[in-house]
Amino acid sequence: MALHPNPIDIHVGKRVRLRRTLLGMSQEKLGKAINLTFQQVQKYERGTNRIGSSRLYQLSQVLDIPISYFFDDLPAEISGHKTPGLADIKIASFEGDPLVKRETLELVRAYYRITEPSVRKRVFELVKAVAKPASGDKGGAGD
Repeated sequence: MALHPNPIDIHVGKRVRLRRTLLGMSQEKLGKAINLTFQQVQKYERGTNRIGSSRLYQLSQVLDIPISYFFDDLPAEISGHKTPGLADIKIASFEGDPLVKRETLELVRAYYRITEPSVRKRVFELVKAVAKPASGDKGGAGD
């Protein structure tokens, strides 16, 4: 019987990868910062290896984020209190996440390279204006 990674471990790993990539940090550099090989970082990012609490704390320090970041945007189907059946959740539900697409990462990096705060704010407002409102957003000038 083959064991599959826990969906929560996969989600946390994707959040590690997202933050590391947004910072422009290699797996090797992150590994060195927390005393691991880049292969071990890869396993964390895939959810193959679980990240213990002390390692999660180290990662939050190196990546300059709160620990809660790793659990942000946890899909509803795995964030419930029922742990039996987690293995039945399709791994595919994590695929297609716009936050892990290269285009998204490049856009965020380019945005933060805009050094003038007023220009960056105008670009932000432009993108919000041309984008379709997300479900639940009222969209409007007071956002």
